[in-house]
Amino acid sequence: MSSDEEGGEEYLFKIVIIGDSAVGKSNLLSRYARNEFNPHSKATIGVEFQTQSMDIDGKEVKAQIWDTAGQERFRAVTSAYYRGAVGALVVYDISRRTTFENVGRWLDELKTHSDTTVARMLVGNKCDLENIRDVSVEEGKSLAESEGLFFMETSALNSTNVKTAFELVIKEIYNSVSRKVLNSDAYKAELSVNRVTLVGNGTDSKSNQGFSCCSR
Repeated sequence: MSSDEEGGEEYLFKIVIIGDSAVGKSNLLSRYARNEFNPHSKATIGVEFQTQSMDIDGKEVKAQIWDTAGQERFRAVTSAYYRGAVGALVVYDISRRTTFENVGRWLDELKTHSDTTVARMLVGNKCDLENIRDVSVEEGKSLAESEGLFFMETSALNSTNVKTAFELVIKEIYNSVSRKVLNSDAYKAELSVNRVTLVGNGTDSKSNQGFSCCSR
């Protein structure tokens, strides 16, 4: 819920995690939300979400992060899953090229079913599997640049860049909302506990930031 009082705003942003099955979406969320990793994690059935809070500019910002299965048989939840989302992590597995090749389909689905401008990050997960890497860092960066996405490689196993990835998306959403609030008093009417609408073409998010798994 938002408030007009100075310093009293509270924001709740819906963020979705999408990508093929078994790319590590659920473990990314559990690592970020609870600092847990399950090596025997099974495919998500239906939809799960976690709510995380962080302080930005003295304001409480909550992210409701949704995770659902990547298998085709669960696609019936698609429209409801995307509705109201203002952020998305599009995840692939750096050791499985097919999951990278399917990123375009996930981006198309996000565009089709989301009704707002969405802050998007391309995430190459499982960067701890360097010895069987099938997608290079350069390929990930190139795709992100061509699609206007943020980019980062992560490892839910050893926590590499997980917190950074989620918080960068949350801060990007907050900054977009803040700019609209400053530019239009009427925009405040669009903020609610369950949904935050972003207006505009999202060009600011195209000032890409690339992060690889490990600095060399």
